[in-house]
Amino acid sequence: VINGSQKQQLESVSYSSRYALGLFYEAGTRIDVPWAAQYITDNPCIRFISIDNKKRNVESPEIGPSVVVHTTVTFGSEHLDSDPAEVQQLILSHLQTIVPSLPKPASIKCQKWRYSQVTKAVPCCPGRMILHTQPLLICGGDGFTRSNFDGCIDSAMSLAEAVKSHL
Repeated sequence: VINGSQKQQLESVSYSSRYALGLFYEAGTRIDVPWAAQYITDNPCIRFISIDNKKRNVESPEIGPSVVVHTTVTFGSEHLDSDPAEVQQLILSHLQTIVPSLPKPASIKCQKWRYSQVTKAVPCCPGRMILHTQPLLICGGDGFTRSNFDGCIDSAMSLAEAVKSHL
């Protein structure tokens, strides 16, 4: 379906890798910090922490809070093929230094994102690539723009224009 040039362009896309750690607590547990989310700039492991239910404004006495931690791109790349249990312990030790008041969670989930955010998008295809015209086959997404909300919107608009012009 795709030609050699398209294949080469698609293969040129690169992504960062990182880990996300979710800490889940029993109902009634109090996470005593004055913020809902925090961007961390001075830690080699952790880039972002959020008290997820507080960030989403869905605090409830029936549902326990959760904490979400995202690692730095560098940490993700350096530990991409490491043992997940060891990575989890490393992240938790860094988290302890940043937020020492965190209570012990009821459960923890460590998730590796091999393909997290676009670092180099498909060249010369802003927002989308038409792979075939009869029938119409188009691909799009942040791999054709950038990994943020505006990139998603730009790709969606480009896809809609391409579909519209083929109607």
